[in-house]
Amino acid sequence: QVQLVESGGGLVQPGGSLTLSCAASGFAFSTYAMSWYRQTPGKERELVATISSPGISANYADSAKGRFTISRDNVKNMVYLQMNSLKVEDTAVYYCSTVLRTRVRAWGQGTQVTVSS
Repeated sequence: QVQLVESGGGLVQPGGSLTLSCAASGFAFSTYAMSWYRQTPGKERELVATISSPGISANYADSAKGRFTISRDNVKNMVYLQMNSLKVEDTAVYYCSTVLRTRVRAWGQGTQVTVSS
């Protein structure tokens, strides 16, 4: 069964850093592109970053570009999101995600990131 489990969220001050982790299982992880999304109550879930299956290329939302770095470890079946220079606007529930061969998008349970002084 496909499982995505996020961890690493928490409370940080503006300007601080945080690294999120996602443990994947139940599918051929190394052949799938992986993404991080985030959602704030009252807003639609938005794409933050995507990394290709080999981990060579990555794409970022404009709001994350230059501050966030997505990476993966295909041996450990893990995907990460390194977040630096955090802003209050980054406060959200962050989700790990991938699109399965059935064209259904799989989601983790989410991890809360709160940026506040």
